[in-house]
Amino acid sequence: MRIFGKVRHRPSASWRQATDRAFTLIGDGRYEDAGALLTRAADLEPWLSESWFNLALLHKFRHDWEQARTAGLRAVALLDREAGAPDWWNVGIAATALQDWPLARRAWQAYGLHVSGPSHGAAAAEEPTGMQLGSAAVRLSPEGEAEVVWGRRIDPARMEIQSIPLPSSGRRWGEVVLHDGVPHGERTTAAGPSYPVFDEIELWAPSPVPTWVVLVEAATESDRDALERLAADAGFAAEDWSSSVRLLCRACSESAMPADEGDGTVHLDPHDHSSPGHPGPLGHMTQGGPGELWVPERECGLAAPAALVRGLLDGWVADSPDTREWRDLEEVC
Repeated sequence: MRIFGKVRHRPSASWRQATDRAFTLIGDGRYEDAGALLTRAADLEPWLSESWFNLALLHKFRHDWEQARTAGLRAVALLDREAGAPDWWNVGIAATALQDWPLARRAWQAYGLHVSGPSHGAAAAEEPTGMQLGSAAVRLSPEGEAEVVWGRRIDPARMEIQSIPLPSSGRRWGEVVLHDGVPHGERTTAAGPSYPVFDEIELWAPSPVPTWVVLVEAATESDRDALERLAADAGFAAEDWSSSVRLLCRACSESAMPADEGDGTVHLDPHDHSSPGHPGPLGHMTQGGPGELWVPERECGLAAPAALVRGLLDGWVADSPDTREWRDLEEVC
């Protein structure tokens, strides 16, 4: 074996045994024990890029970004291909978590993505923007009481939350979360496009805007829509949780599920065992199906500053006092 030529070779049986056992321990959440085994594997095969890729992956699971960056850089230094390796993606996530923007740019470019702006000089130290990755969904608290919300992708590892998360998630509208690179599920639309669902890793940037829950009486859907428009025009958000939230089991959440497009289509959850008038344990249906009656009382989430939220609701009522009212406003996150 030529060391400096980095000739590829089959890893030893000891390396494979240590690595297999380590990933079993990772699945059980025993990161410290797994780390000892993966470190041993790297000592056995230090010229194997997979040794350092696995360590970088473990450090990502532990949110130890300094160690993830170090191990990731050792992995990419041993790669035998120039672009597209997942090793670079892990380096990009670690660099983004650390706000190491020159390395983040280098990682995304090495993976094969276009990053606007210079790669060298003082400007390369600025946060990469303008990648135009579009919308996607992110699963908050994927290991706990998971909730999938919509967001705007800032770059390959960050997403700005554009839904109003439920208070149980501990997340707010407008927050930026760091997310993993491999989608777990997708949301499809009748028009054809599908959107990946990524798993949150951690909160990257908090939002100062609190979340409120309020009960509103909206005589028609147009009245409800007016509240959402009014909040958006003010630079904040309102969301009708009564129609936008549905309960899914994990298998459905991580599969290709139809998105709620407000197009009048009833989207059936294959794990929903309810029948009309007799909801089952997963009986949340998409609002707006044919023949479905509008229920004026709605539970809405609002994302707005305390100094603005009551004035916003009062203004909404003042525009049509005969068809609108609100009560029981409460800050929940």
